[in-house]
Amino acid sequence: MTDLPQHVDIRDVSMRDGLQIEVPIPLSAKLELLAAIAATGVREMEATAFVSPSKVPALADAAELAAELHHFSGIEFSALVASPNGARRAIAAGLRSIEFVVSAADGHSRANVGRSSAEAAMQIPEIVAIAHDSDVTVEVIVATAWDCPFDGPTDPQRVLDLVTAATDAAADRLAVADTIGTATPRRVSDLIANVRPLIGATPLGAHFHNTRGAGMASAWAAVAAGVTRLDASVGGLGGCPFAPGASGNIAMEDLVYLLRDSGIHVDVDLEATIAAARVAQESVGHGLPSSLLRAGDRILG
Repeated sequence: MTDLPQHVDIRDVSMRDGLQIEVPIPLSAKLELLAAIAATGVREMEATAFVSPSKVPALADAAELAAELHHFSGIEFSALVASPNGARRAIAAGLRSIEFVVSAADGHSRANVGRSSAEAAMQIPEIVAIAHDSDVTVEVIVATAWDCPFDGPTDPQRVLDLVTAATDAAADRLAVADTIGTATPRRVSDLIANVRPLIGATPLGAHFHNTRGAGMASAWAAVAAGVTRLDASVGGLGGCPFAPGASGNIAMEDLVYLLRDSGIHVDVDLEATIAAARVAQESVGHGLPSSLLRAGDRILG
């Protein structure tokens, strides 16, 4: 364990991971939600994904949404891509930061992108080169870093091999993702302790789902292990369409509550985040799993 950081950056993933399993909502509703999230003060936001509309119809309007992002200043927007073509499309749409997700498990990789993990990893250098040729930053996210819904527990060495491949390709950032919400604090600490020596000064982030109730504890374990970048969504919106049973990112308001009260600074306003979670709930038309959305702050109620 390291000393706790003074500051943690939170990237909101509501617009991509949050909406990808939902029935598609109109662009106007997305922009209303985006405005509510922007009002929280968050400085990083995953805006959409440039992937096949037939696979993720909720994000079929990626280019149209990207055309509206210039209205929101002070936020670094990124988009997820699953192929070199997706990277080119995202860059052509004006994104200055992209994320390439590579699953550490073959079962999930084939369900997600139709390729084995090794085949997907072979595209890392090309995607990094495409991005860097356009002065765009690229983050490699290692999905199913702890478990796969098809293959079971992920061999940690598979994660380390992908981290090494991304580092060798000069990716600008790295992240490990608990795609199906099975991680626990011990397993998070163990993996991150093995990842950090491989990446030098490359920033490391983490992405957790609260599917089995351990998402917040896992996020805390990541912070205690030295991670200073975490993903979250307002209301706990989201899940993976290619991972049966996976649902619910950790809720941004719950994470802000935990970190703020632990003396760790975040660039996000708690009340505004709860308000954004209410907008998200109205947008998708069903309840969301956030604890603070239900109970409120202990002081403000």
